[in-house]
Amino acid sequence: MTDEDLEQAAAPSFDAAHLRQVMGHFCTGVTIITAIDNGDPVGFTAQSFQSLSLDPPLVLFSPQKTSSTWPRLQVAKSFCVNILAADQEALCRAFASSGAEKYTGVGWKPGAATGAPVLDGVLGWIEADIETEVDGGDHVIVIGRIRDLGIGHEGSPLLFYRGGFGRFES
Repeated sequence: MTDEDLEQAAAPSFDAAHLRQVMGHFCTGVTIITAIDNGDPVGFTAQSFQSLSLDPPLVLFSPQKTSSTWPRLQVAKSFCVNILAADQEALCRAFASSGAEKYTGVGWKPGAATGAPVLDGVLGWIEADIETEVDGGDHVIVIGRIRDLGIGHEGSPLLFYRGGFGRFES
């Protein structure tokens, strides 16, 4: 096989729109990743979050490289993952937008381990230090070592599925 044959064999037979459509059929939870940058709270909505390892305790999330908020979290060196409840869709949408007004009217307290904002009303929270960053195409894969975590309150999670929000009913 020639190099050209290998490139053609490795080329996907689909476009980005079809990939997004198919991946939209995978239901994800929704989080807000927060940090403190020069004394100011920053954050963004992320559905690309998951537990990575129990030993050592690691989590990961993947911000877009074009995110204007990610560089502010990156320099903070630590973050808090806030796991959203079903009734926090408006909060999710606010943190998904650009701008400094994200925290207007939002209650929070500093996390005990990192000082990163733990948002009021979340189902749970995880504080971590950035341990590794890996290139992930148009995203950065951020691996964090957990320093502290807790359960906020019992409730149903906010879910994202096929471009919209929903709830889990047990």
